[in-house]
Amino acid sequence: MEKPKSIRELMGLHGQRLTALKTQNDARKRVMEQVCAALPPNLAKVVVSAGIEKGCLTIGVAGAPWAARLRYVTDALRQRVAPALGVEIYAVRVRVVPPRSHVPLPASDPRAK
Repeated sequence: MEKPKSIRELMGLHGQRLTALKTQNDARKRVMEQVCAALPPNLAKVVVSAGIEKGCLTIGVAGAPWAARLRYVTDALRQRVAPALGVEIYAVRVRVVPPRSHVPLPASDPRAK
């Protein structure tokens, strides 16, 4: 049986990886906050995820009808979010992802019934 390791030992072994994950999580949280702040409240509440990679802002929303609505405002969204985060955004991609438990689905979505 292997000797149990202390928390300090475990953090030393995996500390860099955990630090990198925390940094990535913090960055995605800032992007999410800026995206939601730049959107009207009815669209902001259905945003499930947001992140920027290589100049592409990817936004996950709960349901195809919401994704279609969001695609109409992507240019304005890009113009607001890029300066707020101090990055260049060349493209915006909208993806349909599983909803958070507290995000209401539109009535037209079959999963809402």
